[in-house]
Amino acid sequence: MSASNLNTTIIYKNPRPLMGMGIFLLACVLIWQPSMPLLNLVAETISEAYLAVSTFVAGTLFLFYGVERILRVDLSERMAKAGIWQVPIAALLGALPGCGGAIIVVTRYTTGKLSFGAVLAVLTATMGDAAFLLIAKEPFTGAMVLVMGFVVGTLTGWLVDKIHGTEFLRPNPPKPASEGAEVRTEKQAFNPFMEKLWLMLFIPGLCFGVAGAFQIDVDALLANSMIDRPATLLGFASGILCLTMWLVPRFMPNIAGFQSGEDSYLRRVMTDTNFVTSWVVAAFLLFEISVFAFNIDISLMFKGLALWVPLAAILIGFIPGCGPQIVVTSLYLAGAIPLSAQLANAISNDGDALFPAIALAPKAAIVATLYSAVPALVIGYGWYFMIGS
Repeated sequence: MSASNLNTTIIYKNPRPLMGMGIFLLACVLIWQPSMPLLNLVAETISEAYLAVSTFVAGTLFLFYGVERILRVDLSERMAKAGIWQVPIAALLGALPGCGGAIIVVTRYTTGKLSFGAVLAVLTATMGDAAFLLIAKEPFTGAMVLVMGFVVGTLTGWLVDKIHGTEFLRPNPPKPASEGAEVRTEKQAFNPFMEKLWLMLFIPGLCFGVAGAFQIDVDALLANSMIDRPATLLGFASGILCLTMWLVPRFMPNIAGFQSGEDSYLRRVMTDTNFVTSWVVAAFLLFEISVFAFNIDISLMFKGLALWVPLAAILIGFIPGCGPQIVVTSLYLAGAIPLSAQLANAISNDGDALFPAIALAPKAAIVATLYSAVPALVIGYGWYFMIGS
């Protein structure tokens, strides 16, 4: 799937405008069953995927597309013209807490204007949402990790571009329609009601997501409210809405008619967010259901490993998403693992940015993830043997 597909906007024309919403509400009713453990796990996982990832993706895209819209600049074009400086710029965006900066670079990489070194730099530098937790609990350590990520990401990106050249794994830029390129459309079930509902759910969802990133349990704070687990319910409903808007036109195309229309700032954000959400939900469910089915306890992996703890942290860093990485950071803050393991995990993990990377440029994403293990090993074990912790 190319980046051009993500920017294609479809106007929803449906003689039965409530069909999509009916499916959405039916899905909510069927899955939101707190008394059933597996279905409850599915509901909580979808909620976490939306609140912890999708809200930040949407917020980043609102900012990114807004800057381009207001300033009338193409940030990917500016980075492309930055020459060797696109690598440290990418590393700086990746070093920002959260996954927003990394998502910007990864999604723009598919334009064919950024080097593989820039992608490696941003994925190496990012610590994802685990950075919020580390900064909140240990500000000095958090700042050190972010600076280290920027430096290591920059050097690694420059080294890879020097070895492989800037054209290594560079995707072919999408051809404009005037050159006879085939234009594929990504159908999205847009109608005014869905758009308004999407926006209404996004605003409190982003607030809940930011609170969750700082380990604030919103459900506990609102325990006396009339709604049981309001934050979880909102995240679940929002996640189902994103999935409905993205999946229904693809798998049930006959329930509505679609017509191409002019690009829209809001619809670009919704389209890209819904697309990423579908991948994030799928990955989260795969991980959580596997843990549930096989009774996996990640914390047990660290007990009695000693020398192998940094390596285990690196391997966990390969898992897409911020959930497992937050577990590693929590274990470090609890004193269960040494700082060397935390540093190794911070370098190797790609956070939520790995989801769009796999979706848009899978080969580059896999290679970048494997390459990031090299500096992670050097930093993790270098700290372990030199500092002893």
